[in-house]
Amino acid sequence: MTHYDAIVIGSGMSGGWNAKELAEKGLKVLVLERGQKIEPAKDYADFLNPWDTPNFDKIAEDEIKQHYAIQHRGVGYAVKESTKHFWVKDSEHPYDTPKDKPYDWLRGHHTGGRSLTWGRQSYRLGPQDFEANKLDGHGTDWPIRYDDLAPWYDYVEKFAGISGSHEGLPQLPDGVFQPAFELTCAEKVFKKNLESAFASRKVIPARVAHLTAPTAEQMALGRGPCQARNHCNKGCSFGAYFSANSATLPAAMRTGNCTIVNNAIVHSLDYDATTKRVTGVKVIDAKSKEVTTYTSRIVFLNASAIASAMILLQSKSPTYPNGLANKSDQVGRNLMDHVSAASANGVISGFDDKYYYGRRPGGIYIPRYANITEDNKPYLRGFGFQGGSWRESWTGNKAGIGADFKESNRKPGNWRISIYSFGEILPNPENRVTLSKDKSDKWGLPQAYIDCEMGENEKIMMREAQKDAYSMLKEAGATDISRGPDAELDLSLPGNRIHEMGTARMGRDPKTSVLNKWCQAHDVPNLFITDGACMPSGGCQNPSLTYMALSARAANHAVKLFKQGII
Repeated sequence: MTHYDAIVIGSGMSGGWNAKELAEKGLKVLVLERGQKIEPAKDYADFLNPWDTPNFDKIAEDEIKQHYAIQHRGVGYAVKESTKHFWVKDSEHPYDTPKDKPYDWLRGHHTGGRSLTWGRQSYRLGPQDFEANKLDGHGTDWPIRYDDLAPWYDYVEKFAGISGSHEGLPQLPDGVFQPAFELTCAEKVFKKNLESAFASRKVIPARVAHLTAPTAEQMALGRGPCQARNHCNKGCSFGAYFSANSATLPAAMRTGNCTIVNNAIVHSLDYDATTKRVTGVKVIDAKSKEVTTYTSRIVFLNASAIASAMILLQSKSPTYPNGLANKSDQVGRNLMDHVSAASANGVISGFDDKYYYGRRPGGIYIPRYANITEDNKPYLRGFGFQGGSWRESWTGNKAGIGADFKESNRKPGNWRISIYSFGEILPNPENRVTLSKDKSDKWGLPQAYIDCEMGENEKIMMREAQKDAYSMLKEAGATDISRGPDAELDLSLPGNRIHEMGTARMGRDPKTSVLNKWCQAHDVPNLFITDGACMPSGGCQNPSLTYMALSARAANHAVKLFKQGII
């Protein structure tokens, strides 16, 4: 079968949601995944001990250098011998950048995409995030506001399972939560002292996509509660954290309306100038290189922000010589990520008789306060801090030999607490991805050329965030603080936070944006894009929860148009 009601390109965070919503509403859905099929029993490594793997699960240095240099630089903690199949080989998927503007494109080609390897921090955007572009003039105005998306946040949170606490913060709206993971004793005193010193700042439990009180619906999909083992980057055999593999794709498949084709590399989208519709998707088999065209009435493009832009740019026709749906010349532009650099950690004293049980998937979060509860900052927008506490190593704390040495290492070290910044990047049309004019990949498709750098606002923001990180730890009573307010900062490379966004942004005006308020292409009514490409701005919060809500909202709108015969 090559004809379907809807085709979804990409099986990850947003693609899985589109597959679920479309299939559950009765449409026959084809999901195209460019990578391999994932089988949890074979491919997950969460029950594999490091000592049961070659070299204690470390990839040989020569292999890292040859195949995984970029992936390992970005997420070395997750790229191991047992998990390297969750990450692309850089050697097989090259791309170019200007010599003075490196970019870390961190990817995984397999069923579920990066929903298998994401950090699972799950925060709503606040009302201020939907209004920021209009207020300060950077980027294009969002065509929706928080109230438009709020019911869809509710909808996806209930299905996905988000643990968190209700805090009543306007800039970080509460959601439909399962019980939050408890703060440690060190975090509780840090919270008390910091909020006493800074009335406008709050410390809350991290909001993470982990089940703590599974619903009947979640258990029916084979999901169970989080075991707090911290093997999340190896795949979760319990289905405890949200992924397309554990939740949305099984929900889609149980309808009998969904088909998944793996090793399907999208070459381009076919466009009919008479009907002004996309008619199908041309696909290259990753192994045989055989070309197949699948047809449908609707196409959802969810290949990730950079890959989705590339597919549009590759889909040229007489009507769209510069790429499909690109009359605005905005496809590929406004590439964003988040910026990090500011961080600090310090000792919290007074709890040497206490330890923790298990390994929580999240610690603390300090929601954005800059330019919200605190004004007159020397930068636009703002940042949040993620962090947590731990006890330093049981071994190696003191040097020596003999009985005294052994005794000194029978107790854990000090309690430490750490905070780490995530800041917003301003939309910039010069930060962009284009197609290489002279370099192709092994399937004959143009390589990506990524030209992106941090701006002056991001640099100022991180310098100020470093001052804040130090002062918060100091005022909260921490000692032996690792980095002072004037620490030299090495800004994270663009792409390194793995939150790429903005390359086919939503907007009110077709002349300055690619998509309308439903994530529907202005120029091509049966084409929808709901991955990070659709974002007009990024806020400072982790964006995956917003992708989910936008996807569910757009898919339900597409079904209405489909059943009305409009698309």
